[in-house]
Amino acid sequence: MDSLIDQFIHFLTVEKGLSRNTLESYQRDMVAFTSYLQEQGVTRIEDSTRTHIIGYLLVLREKGRATATLSRNMASIRAFYQFLIRDKYIEKDPSIHLETPKIEKRLPKVLSVEEVECLLESPPVNHPAGLRDKAMLELLYATGIRVSELVNLDSADVNLDMGFVKCLGKGSKERIIPLGSVAIQVVRHYLQAGRPKLVKGTGDSALFLNHLGKQITRQGFWKIIKRYAQKSNIRAEITPHTLRHSFATHLLENGADLRSVQEMLGHADISTTQIYTHVTRTRIKDIYAKTHPRA
Repeated sequence: MDSLIDQFIHFLTVEKGLSRNTLESYQRDMVAFTSYLQEQGVTRIEDSTRTHIIGYLLVLREKGRATATLSRNMASIRAFYQFLIRDKYIEKDPSIHLETPKIEKRLPKVLSVEEVECLLESPPVNHPAGLRDKAMLELLYATGIRVSELVNLDSADVNLDMGFVKCLGKGSKERIIPLGSVAIQVVRHYLQAGRPKLVKGTGDSALFLNHLGKQITRQGFWKIIKRYAQKSNIRAEITPHTLRHSFATHLLENGADLRSVQEMLGHADISTTQIYTHVTRTRIKDIYAKTHPRA
């Protein structure tokens, strides 16, 4: 079944233009699912049934997997069988009419404006790595781009004279996002005094480089933001997405319209962006409860 998975991933790469992270998730899910089938004595994919799929999802649930994980696995399995039908490897799709586990929408955690300012001021600016870290944090909060988009930026993607950054989002969709004056100043300082000292003659065009002169990784940035959160005494749980969530929430709190925020975030569906309106309403209620004398 490994060859079928390889063909499936190739199809998603060529026909769907999915991101590397999404492709890796599909592949991981399908390797686990087909391994389960083989454990059940199924050696040919055409012999798999609806019962096998349900059994696999039950195994995941028994292992304590989150509803979101079950839902993603179901989506991967369904896409795999649709591919097999399309290329005539099977005649019947056993995943049809199987319900996807419903995911409870959790409100994203956001930082207050004061916490964001404290975080952005925490990197030292007396050495190249500190200048890089400050530029990454400022750029992330200024634009709301995903961390994967941030680390994949090339130097040519940032136009400081015109004040915008260009990035490739999900499905290789390009979008242009404006930059504020503070972010422009910080990124310019990094390009002038920080990045040249991180370049090791590798010719890497990435905007943000590690100590080896290579493009910084998502894992590398994860360690960076955790370190500065601890340094800033921020007690809220921080993930690489926290500044993206804070960006969207603070824009809406200050009067930005939902469509503009959707465009900047790169959401294909505005319903994805609407969760931030729930966040702002929740925060307004909290502020009211804490400040109104008759609350």
